[in-house]
Amino acid sequence: MTSDRVTPDIQAGVIDATVLRPHAEQEYAGELARLAEHDDRPRPPGWRLSPWAVTTYLLGGTLPDGSQISPKYIGPRRLMEVAVATLATDRALLLLGVPGTAKTWVSEHLAAAVSGDSTLLVQGTAGTAEEAVRYGWNYARLLAEGPSERALVESPLMRAMRTGAVARIEELTRMPSDVQDTLITILSEKTLPVPELNTEVQARKGFTVIATANDRDRGVNELSSALRRRFNTVVLPLPDTVDDEVDIVARRVDQLGTALELPDAPAGLEEIRRVVTVFRELRGGLTSDGRTKLKSPSGTLSTAEAISVITSGLALAAHFGDGVLRAADVAGGIVGAVVQDPVSDRVVWQEYLETVVRERPEWLDFYRACREVS
Repeated sequence: MTSDRVTPDIQAGVIDATVLRPHAEQEYAGELARLAEHDDRPRPPGWRLSPWAVTTYLLGGTLPDGSQISPKYIGPRRLMEVAVATLATDRALLLLGVPGTAKTWVSEHLAAAVSGDSTLLVQGTAGTAEEAVRYGWNYARLLAEGPSERALVESPLMRAMRTGAVARIEELTRMPSDVQDTLITILSEKTLPVPELNTEVQARKGFTVIATANDRDRGVNELSSALRRRFNTVVLPLPDTVDDEVDIVARRVDQLGTALELPDAPAGLEEIRRVVTVFRELRGGLTSDGRTKLKSPSGTLSTAEAISVITSGLALAAHFGDGVLRAADVAGGIVGAVVQDPVSDRVVWQEYLETVVRERPEWLDFYRACREVS
């Protein structure tokens, strides 16, 4: 049930140390290999792992030999089961959520676990052309030879169809509506006509599409009803609890610190919890004790932004401080994350500092640091 799509280096788990961010199938090649060894459950055609093993890879677990699989996503198990089960059907998967809910992260790891290749990616933007979804042409060859197989430039979706792999589309609703609708034939008929060559590409077993969309982009380029019917939508929520979000931030900060080769510094769980608390209170419009209503800033204040604030703070602590993450190290990053609109957001932030932060005795160092950079 294995495939030769993955390069020998990836199969062997060899990672180029100069690469800033290895693909999921490279970074977690060992875990994927161990899962494959212990995976005796039925696998859909073209899959490298069974749905059970894919879900275990995403959520983490312990294998029969005692080896540990690290969690890639912290959240409701049922959501991941629904997402994985969707990929085993003839419907495509749409991961929907606010920015920072790990849509891209989940889509990459799903592709890595299902087909061993997460690189067949189309990035949706207002300028995404139809060729990015269907195919294009090498115009030098086209002029010299006319339409031919050699002149054809395959899109990531076409390559995924030929090899029976998972294709990924990022920010689907940012793509123009006419480009979106080129997916309808691909998703419904599992074929891509090439009329210039009087031929077509038929998808091999294992082919599917994972798309992501930001639900704050509603009204930008909404999906047509015909296209929406081709997707099963899974909404990824923000973390349920402070503890869950702190765990997510701490794990990603540790991974990023290793990848960026930051000098060793204590992660500072106390500061992580403080940043997460600030973000949750401001985006929820209510203090954690439920006593004070707050105004929310214009930004999303997502988990991803909390990770960025802490990572920047660790760099400051390591290079310009004493190596310990402190309030002063995160203050600048958190002010920059909250105050996106220099007028309205600054009012929200100042009000939060004076009515909430200042009244917490254990947060006085944070209050002073924020006032200094504000």
